[in-house]
Amino acid sequence: MGKQPTPACSEDGGRQQPAPLHSLVPWGPPSNNLAPSGKPGERSSILYCAGQFFFEYLVVVSLKKMPDGRYEPKITYQFPKRENLLKGQKEEEERLLQAIPLFCFPDGNNWAPVTEFPSETFSFVLTNVDGSRKIGYCRRLLPSGRGVRLPEVFCIISCLGCFGLFSKILDEVEKRRQISMAVIYPFMQGLRESPFPAPGKTVTIKSFIPESGTELIELTRPVDAHLEHVEFQALLQRLSPHLILHIFASAVLERRLIFLAEELSVLSQCIHAVAALLYPFTWAHTYIPVVPECLLDTVCCPTPFMVGIQMRHLERVLDQPMEEALIVDLCEGRIIRAVGDEEEILPIKLQNEMLTSLNRHNNNNTSEQVNALVSEAFVQFFVRMVGHYASHIKWSKNGSGTFQERAFCKAITSKTNRKFVKKFVKTNMFSLFIEEAEKSRIPQEVYFQQKITEYHEQKKHRRDS
Repeated sequence: MGKQPTPACSEDGGRQQPAPLHSLVPWGPPSNNLAPSGKPGERSSILYCAGQFFFEYLVVVSLKKMPDGRYEPKITYQFPKRENLLKGQKEEEERLLQAIPLFCFPDGNNWAPVTEFPSETFSFVLTNVDGSRKIGYCRRLLPSGRGVRLPEVFCIISCLGCFGLFSKILDEVEKRRQISMAVIYPFMQGLRESPFPAPGKTVTIKSFIPESGTELIELTRPVDAHLEHVEFQALLQRLSPHLILHIFASAVLERRLIFLAEELSVLSQCIHAVAALLYPFTWAHTYIPVVPECLLDTVCCPTPFMVGIQMRHLERVLDQPMEEALIVDLCEGRIIRAVGDEEEILPIKLQNEMLTSLNRHNNNNTSEQVNALVSEAFVQFFVRMVGHYASHIKWSKNGSGTFQERAFCKAITSKTNRKFVKKFVKTNMFSLFIEEAEKSRIPQEVYFQQKITEYHEQKKHRRDS
């Protein structure tokens, strides 16, 4: 695969993978206040503002045969071409473009030309040295033609998190690819000149296709922007609600999580969904929805991680000298390896309430209904556990806040709830959330604050009635 950078050491002596190749800092439920800082563990700088460019690049990654007979992924098309870049910008672009092929074909070099190949959609996340990050939305497909040929990947690089929207864009790209590469360029140019719509709004792209004429393509963002990058249905189709709660319990305490499946689309969808369960908090550690074969020793990392690995590598993973981890088989819907205390992490009363909510899901629900149902169950968990955080921030005259952790924990009357919260306040994700809250009296996560207000109003109503 070419020479890979040597893994770097963290300050605590733990091994880390090279930052240009994958995400070392969080990417999870979107936040409108993300800080563009390069410090490890700080919130990502994926912004969700209307009016931004839809994307930075469209690249095509093809498999090129090497002298030894193996196939190596290479970028064969890039739009737009960048010129007149400053030295630092050029270096950053080169790092980005060097990393992309590895994540478009994470399953190694063992390819052979084929006549049929079902197209698949998946995504990955890359983090720059300054802490900013970009998402790669990928469609792997077989070019139109006769005889045996190799699949290629169309990858859209964007700093915007909206999986459904970019899946629709990739549908249009795939449709045009079957006609000619030349038809893709004007569509992407029109998209690049259009502003990213606000939540609930639509942008219309005009696109000419030979023999079909001018088409109007409407791209609409969901009203609830904090769910626009996630598909909870993918998780519920593969895991029971009981197992999902075990996974959530491990994630909320920032443990090591490994997900196994063969399809790249299943891995990326399910891992994005697990990260989204943590809203309004953000996974603050290594996060790789699909680990390239050459980076499988990521599972030896002593620090928390959430990674997806293709099932074909299961034996290699189990042979690695890894510390305690939760290993989830998404093909069979089972847990292969666990720490053993997953059942006891979450307060039992709230566990049962969440199970009841998740069991309301059925196959007749639309994707939007499932997202709303699942999100509500987990958001309510955090409302009940930590929704009183704002009343325990002490504000100074200069406008800076200080979180009163001891008083915050003491205010929880239930012993089982307090036991959980005392562990949760020590996590990175809670610390980052509180750091943001201490900066301003204006709540950062508006949707979460809305749910807290609703909860308190309901409690007051019950008391008064």
